Amino acid sequence: MLLKISFEPSQLTTWLDTWLHTNLPTWAALAIEFVLIGAALLTLYAVLALALIYIERKITAFFQARLGPNRVGKYGVIQSVADMVKILIKEIIHVNQSDKFLFYAAPFFMIVSSMLTFGALPFGQGLHVVDFNVGVFYVLAVSSLGIIGVLLAGWSSNNKYSMIGAMRSGAQFISYELSAGFALMTVVVLSGTMSFSQIIQGQTYLHQWNLIAGHIPALIAFIIYLISGHAETNRGPFDLPEAESELTAGYHTEYSGLQFGFFYLAEYLNMFIVAGIAATVFLGGWMPVQIQGWDTFNDIMCIIPSPIWFLGKTMFLVFLSLWVRWTFPRLRIDQLLNLEWKYLLPINMVNILLMVIIVLLGWTLK
Repeated sequence: MLLKISFEPSQLTTWLDTWLHTNLPTWAALAIEFVLIGAALLTLYAVLALALIYIERKITAFFQARLGPNRVGKYGVIQSVADMVKILIKEIIHVNQSDKFLFYAAPFFMIVSSMLTFGALPFGQGLHVVDFNVGVFYVLAVSSLGIIGVLLAGWSSNNKYSMIGAMRSGAQFISYELSAGFALMTVVVLSGTMSFSQIIQGQTYLHQWNLIAGHIPALIAFIIYLISGHAETNRGPFDLPEAESELTAGYHTEYSGLQFGFFYLAEYLNMFIVAGIAATVFLGGWMPVQIQGWDTFNDIMCIIPSPIWFLGKTMFLVFLSLWVRWTFPRLRIDQLLNLEWKYLLPINMVNILLMVIIVLLGWTLK
């Protein structure tokens, strides 16, 4: 048997928590922990966004037989950082005859919604900021706040193109939120819990991954969730709210500088969040690949730290998202809504009933 020599970040967080509570009053220890967690989340949020922007540019270039960023830094790795600095120092252009309060508040709804959902992701063993016993319900609830920012941005801009983009986004988000919710509820039926940590613990071995243990209904839920999540993030071919050829930039046409940066940042992080939730509930989350009876193989897999497993599974799904975006043409609005209401939603409702029957009959591989 091999020793499990991997270093888990949870060891550091546990040591720090013990040290703070030993040497400081409880209120001071908690205050320091809250500040450190907030700073860590914000840093990770920004770093992931920059990394995703660079990754998409390179993958897009590969699909289109070109190089992509290749000037700023080795292989263009600092290009995203240069763009971030540029957008921070860009002038914010004030729009006449706009509702200034709502206009300035809209980007914060997007960022807050994205951050609240981001904090619920289990990044590794013990790296879980909020682990509610209704974690799936919490994610569905707080992620829905983002549409408020979109609608406020479109309406307060006093621009017909922004308003059309906001209305499209509202219809699209509300429609596909139903399918995303039903797909996650299918997994909840299979797992018997809404807690992300318990869902992960129930997927110890490869055959216990919800994607495999739930048979065909789990596979259908997985595909529908990926489609719905892709549509909710306004990524092509579901990018009607930001259709450049029709609406310039959609609901954030009138935004500039850092305000536009907030929308841009939230879009990329929402793509990561959708992939992270899918990896957590369907692919075992941060749990390493374990095959029952293969003890040596399992020990080798356990050497890899749990955050690496989570990021690996998530980035694989991000790659699939980018692949879809740069493969299919943009849908028309009627095609987009027909796909949801005439196909995905009915299939989802039948699928969740099938999952209930499978669980009641004990046909799962759990």
